[in-house]
Formats: sequence, C-alpha cells, structure tokens
Amino acid sequence: MPDEPPIVIHDTASGELRELMAGDDGSVGIYACGPTVYNRIHIGNARPFVVFSWLKRFLDARGLTPTLVVNVTDVNDKIYAAAAQQGIPSTELAEAMTAHYIADTDALGLGRPDHEPLATETIDGIISLIAALIERGAAYAVDGDVYFRVRADDRYGSLSHRDVEQMSQGEDDDLVGTGRKDDPLDFALWKAQKDGEDTAWDAPWGRGRPGWHIECSAMAEELLGVGFQIHGGGSDLVFPHHENEAAQTRCARGAELAQIWMHNGMLEMRSAGGASEKMAKSVGNVTLLPDAIAEHGRDALLLFFATGHYRQPLVYARETVAAAAARLARIAELGRSLADGPSPEALRPHRDAFFAALASDFNTAQALEALAAWVREARALDGPGRDDLVAMLSIFGLENVLEAGAEPEAADLELLTAREAARAAKDWAEADRLRGALAERGWQVRDGADGAELVPLR
Repeated sequence: MPDEPPIVIHDTASGELRELMAGDDGSVGIYACGPTVYNRIHIGNARPFVVFSWLKRFLDARGLTPTLVVNVTDVNDKIYAAAAQQGIPSTELAEAMTAHYIADTDALGLGRPDHEPLATETIDGIISLIAALIERGAAYAVDGDVYFRVRADDRYGSLSHRDVEQMSQGEDDDLVGTGRKDDPLDFALWKAQKDGEDTAWDAPWGRGRPGWHIECSAMAEELLGVGFQIHGGGSDLVFPHHENEAAQTRCARGAELAQIWMHNGMLEMRSAGGASEKMAKSVGNVTLLPDAIAEHGRDALLLFFATGHYRQPLVYARETVAAAAARLARIAELGRSLADGPSPEALRPHRDAFFAALASDFNTAQALEALAAWVREARALDGPGRDDLVAMLSIFGLENVLEAGAEPEAADLELLTAREAARAAKDWAEADRLRGALAERGWQVRDGADGAELVPLR
C-alpha cells in the first residue's frame, strides 16, 4: 500500500501511543503471556490469544517479520492445588491441560504462535537469571527460597503507575514465608520444595521450583533477547506480574525487557440483572472456549472479538455474538457473489482505511467500519473483484467465509470416528488432539444428542 502510516501502539508504561520500531531486518518480537494450565481455558482467556495472533497477521501484511511467543506456565501453586484436589500428579494435570489448551485454541483456526515455551523446559535459564540478580544484590536467598529486592529497582512501579509503598504482592505467608523477607514488598523468585509439591529442580540455593514472574522474564529473553518490541497480555497482569517482570530484567541486565507494553481489556459477562462483570474462574462466571465455539461457531466468535477495541472491556453475551454473526453473514453473502480478482480503485480508500485503523493502536472496531463501507459500495458495482475483501478478512482469519460449503472427505470422517473412540475410552487428551486436527482441516466438531457431526469452521 502506498504511503503506509506508521504503526503506533498504546504503551502502558508511558501512557502514550508509541511508534513500533522494527529491527533493521524488519523483525518484530512479540511476547504474550499465555495460560497457567490448571484448568480448561475460557472465552476470556482466548482474547489475548486472538488479539496477538491478529497482530502478527497484520505485521506480516505490512511486510514485517514478526515472531510471536506465547508461553505456557506449567508449574505453579494453582496447578499443585488443582492436582491435589483431583488426586493426580501435578505433571499429569499440567500435560493434560496443555493438550486441551492447544486443541481449544487450534479450533480458532488462527495457527500457532512461533514459539510456545514451557516454564518446566526453561529451568536452566531461570536459574541463570536468578543468579545474576543475586550477584547484583537485587535478590537474596533465605533457607532455600530466593526473593527479589523490590527497592533495588528505582523504577519499580513505573509500569503500573503505583506508589511502591502502597503495593502488595498478594503472596500468602503460609505459602512463601513472607515473614522471612527483608521487606514485605519483596516477591519470590524461587520457592523451596514443600510438602505436597511433587516437582522440583536442583539450584545453587536449594531444591525447589521457580516463582511465576521470573519464568516469563527468562522465557522471553531466551527466545527474543532483551529489548524486543512488544510485551503483551491481559490488563489484569499489569501488576504484579508484568511490573515484576520488568523490574527483574532491569536489575539483572541493566536494560528494559520490552519497548512497548500492550495490554488487552477483559471480557465481561452480563449477569441476569443486566450488569457486566469480569469473566474469571474465581468468580465462576466462565464459558469455556470449546463450549462457546460449539454454541456460536468459530467465525462469529472471531468477528465478535473484532467489534471492540482491544484495550476496552468487551461484553460477552448471546446477543452481542449474534449481532456479530449477522454482520458476518452479510459480508459473506456479498463476498461469495464476487469473483476472484483485483478490486476496483474506487474501493481502494476503504481498504486503505481498514489497514490505517489497524496501524493506529490496532483499532479493529474502526477497521470493521471501513470493511463495512467497502461492502456497501461494492454492492452498487457491477461484479467487482474481491481481492481487497480477502486481504481484509485474512487479518481476522475469516477469509474462509467467502468459500462455498464443502463436504467432509474420507480422512475427515476417519478422524471423527477416531475422536469418538477416544471419547468412549475417556482419553480426553487424544480426543482433543483429534478435534484440533479436524480444526486444522477446516472442520468444527459439534456434539449433539444424535452424536457428533462435522460442520465447516464458520
């Protein structure tokens, strides 16, 4: 596109729009915090996965070379607690939930991130980073635990814009021995193995396992280096998680972990009384992602996510998704009537407006307005080519809505049969893997009273 506008993104740390500065080779490093795998992910957990997958697609379309890293936290207090409640090893639960997570997000049809590191596979890097903090006086060991010295970072609080004196890490005394900290503000980098914890690794300060915050600092650095372009995640992670990540890297490496901190707003559920509240497992108002896909279809959910600006809360309700589905149906109806080929220059301003909206703090809602204007004007033209429409829908992974319906092939039916056999054997991980394989082939599995059926991902 000629005269492309610069890409600017809202930076939580500065509170301002900052221009994205790619590497000399066009590279853009993106690290987005992924799930802690103690349960199935819900539709709210899917929002950052969708937003940063779309961002990668947009940067690709701009001719840049993005690398998207989305981690998996597979060792954590929540995993220990959930595994103990189920009477299974924590590793078994983490592996099963990781498989579910991959299958569930595969069903969104947006592809996988470039890297999906596990915390348990990054232990050496974590230990090395903690050792650097101890050497610099920014961390200290106490009876096998290691704590970060918050006051060693004179910029602590600069990301979340909080007064350091008013901060609480939310760490339970019984879990991490807060009473032994030099300062109540300090937080755990390494936790000595305790009764009931069935995973641990050897470290210079004792056998144990990492704290949550140090895991992401180490995984991001290992794959993207220090000073990469974008660190993302939900707005609920700004403090303490991202504040602590930033502080750890500053003190260990003398540099900022990321150039821009990009945070998406929360998904909210509408209660029976009409009020909206954050979707959270702790509140119990969650809809699991596979259930949402089964109810609404993958395509309607994706367009629903695009209807709101990523930084703002988004209300998930039957009527809001239905409105998105109706909007998408109108786009698909026109698009299927058009032939492949170049779109007329008369429609080019709308395409340019679409991509300009994404360049301006990734404003998907404004981009959809430009797409709608393209559709309205295209209706009045005599058979315009649909290349522009394909280019716009491809950012959201929705170009498939322009395709005519198809019938499943024999290989698809074999996968469905194998999935049903796995479900009958209660091999849920294998059943989810097969559902993910079907999603990659363009099919969604819908389970009903008469059995499972394959429907196109729409």
